[in-house]
Amino acid sequence: MTGFIKFADTLSAAFGKAFAWLILLMTFGVSYEVFVRYVLNAPTPWSLDVSFIMYGTLFMMGGAYTLSRNGHVRGDFLYRLWPARVQASVDLVLYFFFFFPGVLALVLAGWKYAARSWSYGEVSVNSPAGIPVYQFKTVIVAAGLLLLVQGVAQVMRCILCIRQGYWMAAEDDVEETEQLMMKNAPSQDHPDMR
Repeated sequence: MTGFIKFADTLSAAFGKAFAWLILLMTFGVSYEVFVRYVLNAPTPWSLDVSFIMYGTLFMMGGAYTLSRNGHVRGDFLYRLWPARVQASVDLVLYFFFFFPGVLALVLAGWKYAARSWSYGEVSVNSPAGIPVYQFKTVIVAAGLLLLVQGVAQVMRCILCIRQGYWMAAEDDVEETEQLMMKNAPSQDHPDMR
């Protein structure tokens, strides 16, 4: 189980980090659009749709990575007070009743939408430039499959936690800004703080 968990975490991280570069492309694209629209008075017909497609792709392809790093929003106010085995038991039940049905529906519906979209070369109805969107609908399926693989790994994490009494942590590769700030903040006992 540990081997599969590490494989899934690595796979999710690879896709999440690769697609994170879309942030730079979006930044340059939107900056270009702002420049040509407000300085040159020549707006592009494609910028809005392309930024939506890139943001949606970034969001979808980062889902499995976020799940692998336990970064999704949850109601922690009670959950964090429970023992690890109770957390894992609740998570295990929730994965089977909510997560897997939702992800399977995402993959199956996404497959149908993507196949239909590819069959007639769908373009955006909102874009005067006729931006193709069939490749974006394929992202729905890819993101669902990545979530499915990571979901299996999360179930294995739950099983290991129920057996061992502690969570198998994912690799630390990103740290929240506020945690870094707290680490670097001067302590209350520091002489300069008096």
